[in-house]
Amino acid sequence: MNRRYFFQAAAAAAVTPRLHAADAAAKKIKVAVVALGRGMGHVQALLKIPNVEIKYLAEVDPKRLESGLKVVNDQQPVSCHGVKDFRTFLDDKELDAVFIATPNYWHTPAALLAMQAGKHVYVEKPGSQNPKEAEMIVEASKRHGRLVQMGNQRRTWMKDAMEALHGGIVGTARFGRAFYYNTRKSVATNEKPAPADLDFDLWQGPVPNEPGRDIKKIAHYDWHWFWHWGNGELGNNGIHSLDILRWGLKVDYPTKVTYNGGRYFYDDAQETPDTGTAVYDCGDVGFEWVQSSSHPRAAEKPLGEVLFYGDQGTLSVGRDNWTIYDMKGAEVSKGVASTKGTGDVSHIGNFIEAIRGNAKLNSPIDEGQKSTMLCHLGNIAYRTNTVVQCDPKTGKMLNATADMEKLWARPSYRDGWKVSVE
Repeated sequence: MNRRYFFQAAAAAAVTPRLHAADAAAKKIKVAVVALGRGMGHVQALLKIPNVEIKYLAEVDPKRLESGLKVVNDQQPVSCHGVKDFRTFLDDKELDAVFIATPNYWHTPAALLAMQAGKHVYVEKPGSQNPKEAEMIVEASKRHGRLVQMGNQRRTWMKDAMEALHGGIVGTARFGRAFYYNTRKSVATNEKPAPADLDFDLWQGPVPNEPGRDIKKIAHYDWHWFWHWGNGELGNNGIHSLDILRWGLKVDYPTKVTYNGGRYFYDDAQETPDTGTAVYDCGDVGFEWVQSSSHPRAAEKPLGEVLFYGDQGTLSVGRDNWTIYDMKGAEVSKGVASTKGTGDVSHIGNFIEAIRGNAKLNSPIDEGQKSTMLCHLGNIAYRTNTVVQCDPKTGKMLNATADMEKLWARPSYRDGWKVSVE
């Protein structure tokens, strides 16, 4: 046992009860996957990890459920059970963990239910739909003693690059930038309406209806672009690179946040911006996220997905590789991550090994939600047209107006749904 492994295992053991060492490797981890859009990525990864059984799939769209079951049952010797409502299997004592790949507004409510039932949780990014839920999911993981990993896979893929940065490969980093470019179309033409046999009531779950909104047209993806359900591009893709920027620059929360931009390319129903820049001042360092969701900006060639500017050069980071440039812009060296080519398997595998007691989580929910809070604070700045001032230790707003406070939490949940950490 090397020194690094010893401390990882010791830290993991302090978080929650673990399997005895003799049983850890032999223990088959039984899991469930909830929602089979993004969740099929989870399924494909889990099928490649030894000694894991996918016991349940849950999906409100019967066609997706049927397709997902076929994939699992064609590759797994033990039959997988398909259900519409994931709550039906939470009392299964054999079930070790629940993978949540639902829309954002379900992330925290579903995770709370799973933890209350004694399950470990792997929840997709951003893990919460508003700041209050970010606080709730972190508190619940501590209260129930459950492992919760967030699906920001770059915490695993870019680990080697961050070790190089923190080792001083470009000196002291002072500022960082990240880019997200895409060719998204109008929400009116982005996709066909969801199938009529989808259970729309369960799809919406604990969230009340929004008057005048036809959820049948947005159910499978376009919910991202409406504040009632989603977090815009900042919470959809920005979370990935903001997490790396915060990690690389060794900060918890910013002191000031702005997010300027707009809906420039289409005149449609979308509420969130398709173009903009979110800027984070953290006192001694800062970073920004540049967004162009509806124009590829193909003439521009960013050096990487994330850039760090140090006093001895620039680090350009991709998903599983990086490049070092000197102060004059000349390429100095390249690096390749040890996880190159592993996709979701490495990050999900880290979660599985943490359950066994053999690893420390690469993205525990308390760390993940610090990064998610950057998205929430940025969206509050955008929606209130303000500069949000924050406590750099807690992430709490220091200049909160009534309009800003209203965006901290969902006003209410649907009758009959209890969303709490208890």
